[in-house]
Amino acid sequence: MKTIDDFDFTGKKAIVRVDFNVPLNEQFEITDDTRMRAAVPTIRKLREKGAAVILMSHLGRPKNGPEEKFSLKHLVKHLSELLGTTVEFADDCIGESAKEKASALKAGDVLLLENLRFYKEETKGDEAFAQKLAALADMYVNDAFGTAHRAHASTAVIAKFFPGAKMFGYVMANEIKNINKVLKEAEKPFTAILGGAKVSGKIEIINNLLDKVDNLIIGGGMMFTFIKANGGKVGNSLVEEDLTETAREAMQKAKEQDVDMYIPVDAVIADKFDNEANRKVCASDEIPDGWMGLDIGDESVKTFTNVIENSATILWNGPMGVFEMENFAHGTIEIAKSIARATEKGAFSLVGGGDSVAAINKFNLQDKVSYVSTGGGAMLEYIEGKTLPGIAAIEEE
Repeated sequence: MKTIDDFDFTGKKAIVRVDFNVPLNEQFEITDDTRMRAAVPTIRKLREKGAAVILMSHLGRPKNGPEEKFSLKHLVKHLSELLGTTVEFADDCIGESAKEKASALKAGDVLLLENLRFYKEETKGDEAFAQKLAALADMYVNDAFGTAHRAHASTAVIAKFFPGAKMFGYVMANEIKNINKVLKEAEKPFTAILGGAKVSGKIEIINNLLDKVDNLIIGGGMMFTFIKANGGKVGNSLVEEDLTETAREAMQKAKEQDVDMYIPVDAVIADKFDNEANRKVCASDEIPDGWMGLDIGDESVKTFTNVIENSATILWNGPMGVFEMENFAHGTIEIAKSIARATEKGAFSLVGGGDSVAAINKFNLQDKVSYVSTGGGAMLEYIEGKTLPGIAAIEEE
């Protein structure tokens, strides 16, 4: 794997694809800078090695050209603080200001380009657009794992203009290394915990993991499709009726491959989707009409934590319930804590996917697990066994 450690940057300009797609509030203030902080070691190392650094990213999903709320200028002040240097800003990513500011850069300087997605050519993977970006620099570094599954101009197409001078930054290298540790080098017993709302988003992951894991724990809204497939009563809980057969097949496949599949036996149910709703605990396959399951119950928590704490490798993607509501967060909190305890005892734990990362951060456990992945969709597609364009573009010569 080619990383920035393998190249000499003296007197060179490096264009770096970062993932600065961070949330902003109404006042355009950053509410979570995790992705920005993740890129700091790569930027710092490039500057130390004598590079002038040009950063490019997208932010949000602008519809038609520039929009104030999606401008990367809102990130400049905080980025300057994180790097301890003044970051220059170009109000375009390929126009005159980008060219002028890029050509004036000296070793150690940092320039942030305006939002790539202000041009439709970015998401279309337009080659001419990629070539204009490439013309700003001598070397290309991809450090945006969160967009590695997209064949966009800045994530994949641009690489062809840098034969022999394209590489991964530390975020990308660490993501690939840690996910491979789970997928290709997992110590046994290996437990995968999958939650979240829908089976449809996870079925390919389930199928790809069944020949790798010893235990598969199912939670979140998706559990009710499995329970329904087993003939259970789920009341008004979220169910994907068209996927009950798919769920049945996954359970059968697990049995054939000697994988222990754990589906919650009890649930915290509510009479409406509201933190203040009436709630009670019941068997997860006997939920009365008019009630819906919004978290896993204590029996399930006990079983799951026992499995997790006896595992050597753990993959967690997706919460156990509606953890954003305090009254339905208990299951997710307990699972997160048990992963932390297992990690302390020596297990390798990987947490990924937007909601799981949000949960682990919310409960301040991010330092108690082995690795937190920054790329939701990219991580899921990698686990599904798909080739990610952003990775392939660097690895191809």
